[in-house]
Amino acid sequence: MTEPEGPPASGPQAEDGTLGGYTRVHKRPPAFEGCDGHPYSVSLETERTADLRAPVAGYLVFPRWARNGVGVIGHVESPLLWRGATSVAVEEAAGGTPLVRVQEILNEAIVAAATSEHGP
Repeated sequence: MTEPEGPPASGPQAEDGTLGGYTRVHKRPPAFEGCDGHPYSVSLETERTADLRAPVAGYLVFPRWARNGVGVIGHVESPLLWRGATSVAVEEAAGGTPLVRVQEILNEAIVAAATSEHGP
């Protein structure tokens, strides 16, 4: 694959290629189709940890929507992905994640959940 010529893209279309940028530009979380064929949206969640250097950790929760979009029928979660001194630091780190990577994390979570349901 060759690199495009010219300066890097900027503006809303370039910014909405990340988790945080998409939410800022579109005023809603991005949606994905998982490797299981179901529609998902995504949200960042944070929790406190016992690590004094990075007392906040973040992970992604992917609500699985009914195929008709009427309601949430389940969810999958990523492992802890980001750690920081504050929730804001974790949110900034997560917000810079490319949507392509968020899609990969979703599919990894779907596979992990299916594996754990069916045993080793």
